[in-house]
Amino acid sequence: MSFKLIKPMKLNKGDKVATVSLSWGGAGDDEILWRYEQGKERLQNIFGLEVVEMPHTLKGSEFIYNNPKKRAEDLMMAFSDKSIKGIFSCIGGEESIRMLPYIDFNIIGSNPKVFIGYSDSTTTHLICLKAGLSSFYGASVLNEFAENVRMHDYTVKYVNKTLFSNEPIGKIESPEYWTSERVPWLIENKYTERKMQPNTGYELLQGTGIAQGRLIGGCVEVLEMAKQTSLWPSDDVWKGAVLFLETSEDMPEPTYVEYWLRNYGTQGILNKINGIIWGKPYNNKYYDEYKEVIYKILRELKLNELPVLYNVSFGHTLPMTVIPYGALAEINCEESIFSILESGVI
Repeated sequence: MSFKLIKPMKLNKGDKVATVSLSWGGAGDDEILWRYEQGKERLQNIFGLEVVEMPHTLKGSEFIYNNPKKRAEDLMMAFSDKSIKGIFSCIGGEESIRMLPYIDFNIIGSNPKVFIGYSDSTTTHLICLKAGLSSFYGASVLNEFAENVRMHDYTVKYVNKTLFSNEPIGKIESPEYWTSERVPWLIENKYTERKMQPNTGYELLQGTGIAQGRLIGGCVEVLEMAKQTSLWPSDDVWKGAVLFLETSEDMPEPTYVEYWLRNYGTQGILNKINGIIWGKPYNNKYYDEYKEVIYKILRELKLNELPVLYNVSFGHTLPMTVIPYGALAEINCEESIFSILESGVI
């Protein structure tokens, strides 16, 4: 079944975990620091973790932007430190690919541990993938853990199931409600809850029967920055995989998604995979247009039977589940069920 990755050890209450700013450095900006502290508090109080910062985590957005080497050093230090059991990304951004020249893949491969984040953290997930380690596409400190008033129960549930348990993760339910409402990160908004909307559940775009494969993917815009770099996955990673893709709060126009997907087709990737999981679009913008683009590209490739499950909550809308890279997943087309058939950790 295509590729296998090293699974990290599960997290336990009392474990020390590190927070890192590998992309945008806003966690350390004066006006946002309260938000970081709120996310840190949730990691401590809800999950029982001891949270430490790396030397540059809170140096602020200007420093972080100007020093990709220091970001990489923080990541290497967090992996090297035997007392640290997990690494939590503060937030995404748009240019963590600049860390690539400063990464020591041997350090990561020799020190397997939990890394979690999403959006521009896709780059760090590809770094872990190249090092042979399974990482976790999921909540970040400033967003989900620091959600106004309280974390969503759905997000808490899947963080616990995926990072704190070595039992098979099982069926991934679709949340009943969702939001991507933007409430500015001002301290006066701290007690303003975002408005939730009813969710419509998973939508099977095409496919029959049951498809299985190992999970690979991320934020589609960030994956574009990795193409033709040393991080781009090799053919054996795509073969028989379940590809998960989602778009960011930039809400790219459908035409661009069409171009990007056509590239996946031209590379032969879409012919190699066993299925696609597509994330709920931000604000539900282009919900139908993205579907049409997916149909169009798959029809061009005569892949009319490739299973595609749409509107899955693993990205830029809340609440969100956690996707472990390399874990064996299943799409049940007959019942529109998405399952992860093994544990994410050992």
